[in-house]
Amino acid sequence: MSVDRDQVLRSAAAQLTRKGSSTLDEVAKASGISRATLHRHFAGRDALVRALEDLGLKECELALDAARLGEGSAQDALRRLIKEIEPAAGLLAFLVTENQLFEGDDRHEGWSRIDDRMAELFRRGQESGEFRIDLSTAWLTDALYGLVGAAAWAVLDGRVAAKDFSYMIAELLIGGAQRRVES
Repeated sequence: MSVDRDQVLRSAAAQLTRKGSSTLDEVAKASGISRATLHRHFAGRDALVRALEDLGLKECELALDAARLGEGSAQDALRRLIKEIEPAAGLLAFLVTENQLFEGDDRHEGWSRIDDRMAELFRRGQESGEFRIDLSTAWLTDALYGLVGAAAWAVLDGRVAAKDFSYMIAELLIGGAQRRVES
């Protein structure tokens, strides 16, 4: 029987999003394969997490491309980005809590690429007067990651409706980042 590696990764991502401490046996079961088959594709949890990181970064970069960040206002571009990143939100929520991905010198360069693109969007919004200049672009980028992750968990837990995902994030982030004209 042939195993679709991409489908195994997506099943593993779904399982680990629901339960980050899942064992490899639980991941294999959720993927519909044996642990031995899982091990043939991924030598251990670290290899699986690294493969999920590659998948998550690829999906984030595709979302960044689809959001057309350079078009229209920065606020509109941010709303498009949130909408486009929604399908990868659960995986992203899992990945940003995996400390091993951010320790040491072997940090995947994909994180820098997506951080830079998001920071550029916030910088553009600051330069156009849409976003506050007292909040760093690094902070706004991290806040976006945090809100995407929190919304993914809330939807997964059934605390909020999936249809509200983009609205909740955009309203909270833009409302807090929005530059206000003092009278």
